[in-house]
Amino acid sequence: MAIERTLSIIKPDATRRNLTGKINQRFEDAGLRIVAQKRIQLTPSQAEGFYAVHKERAFFNDLCTFMTSGPVVVQVLEGEDAIAKNREVMGATNPAQADEGTIRKDFAEDIEANSVHGSDAPETAAEEIAYFFSGLELVG
Repeated sequence: MAIERTLSIIKPDATRRNLTGKINQRFEDAGLRIVAQKRIQLTPSQAEGFYAVHKERAFFNDLCTFMTSGPVVVQVLEGEDAIAKNREVMGATNPAQADEGTIRKDFAEDIEANSVHGSDAPETAAEEIAYFFSGLELVG
């Protein structure tokens, strides 16, 4: 298996409930390392830029409003098969369909406030990481 990097975002619903440490413990217990991390407050233009791929979808405005409603933790996770491993640890987007013991099953409030975001492919991961981090900030 290849060593990969993936973007992870701990969303406003989770930061509001002080779950950052518990969520990060799940990633680390799964063998992922946090190689970059910062807590930020997204502006509307940053959220719209990041989620531009969803611009034509009905949920776009609500998603951007939610993602700017409080601080988020953006981070880069690294490890063997990191993208798939991160997605496994997060669980299904809809927490009602997520497996027991996943972040979304245990912490999500609903399908929108589902506590975490993770890249879905190597190309997406590279783009998403570059959106928030310079190469100098990746210190794994």
